[in-house]
Amino acid sequence: MENHHEDQNGVVDGSRSALIFLGTGCSSAVPNAMCLIQPSDPPCHVCFQSMSLPPDRNPNYRCNTSLLIDYCHSDGKQYYILIDVGKNFREQVLRWFTYHKIPQVDSIILTHEHADAILGLDDIRAVQPHSPTNDIDPTPVYLAQYAMESIAMKFPYLVRKKLIEGQEVRRVAQFEWNIIEEQVDKPFVASGLKFIPLPVMHGEDYISLGFLFGENCRVAYISDVSRFPSSTEYVISKTGAGQLDLLILDTLYQKGSHNVHFCLPQTLDAVKRICPRKALLIGMTHDFDHHKDNEFLAEWSKREGIPVQLAHDGLRIPVDL
Repeated sequence: MENHHEDQNGVVDGSRSALIFLGTGCSSAVPNAMCLIQPSDPPCHVCFQSMSLPPDRNPNYRCNTSLLIDYCHSDGKQYYILIDVGKNFREQVLRWFTYHKIPQVDSIILTHEHADAILGLDDIRAVQPHSPTNDIDPTPVYLAQYAMESIAMKFPYLVRKKLIEGQEVRRVAQFEWNIIEEQVDKPFVASGLKFIPLPVMHGEDYISLGFLFGENCRVAYISDVSRFPSSTEYVISKTGAGQLDLLILDTLYQKGSHNVHFCLPQTLDAVKRICPRKALLIGMTHDFDHHKDNEFLAEWSKREGIPVQLAHDGLRIPVDL
């Protein structure tokens, strides 16, 4: 890795693969609607600023957290692997698929079945080939059993294959559902890339999945977490199974704590324990002002020796997977 060029974010550029951040915000996204319809005095600077700039110059506008892996396989073919399909998926397509020239989605991985991770599933039909009779190759989806059961209740028409007698054919997204195990020793392969599930607590009554991927550059993506089980933390820690090249980690609020998410104090504590080469933060509310808080994180990084910054929607990082 030492021979590869590092981009402006300090991440290794050694191939035609890349990580594209389609969304870096919380479930309600940023701007917060209440800040606009019932503005405070003075008004929320982050929310009002986020409405005033075009997408490519607007790091404070945040859609639901989602990552697109633009993966160049060893055979030279490009695959597009989507992690989570939230409420803002169509907006993300219009903003960032067009900007980064993303032509399709080859496979989907779901972290859990909350609204900000799955409610865009219906809109996947917009990026699939058109067929009025649904005669297309389905997009593979990888998800835990509990998520499958929840989606079957929310979107029965996306799960059920056989039509009931007399039921009309309607154009809907076509999926191939693949159940994955919620265990670090049960990897799976999506579009030629191996993923290791990273079960984490998202509140003490709920398990969400992060994912570890990349052979040449080890990346861990953990979007919804309030606590790391020791087995998961071991797999991604420098003092455990080996140092990550990049940790992408949840941080909801700038201060304090939250029952189902890390906030910045817990996020930075976790970064120090895990000790990746670099970290990028996602899942932010309007608490965070991108430029101002990245100045704070630059000082923290210098002091602690681990580069940490807030990610932003549309960010593309070349990476040698």
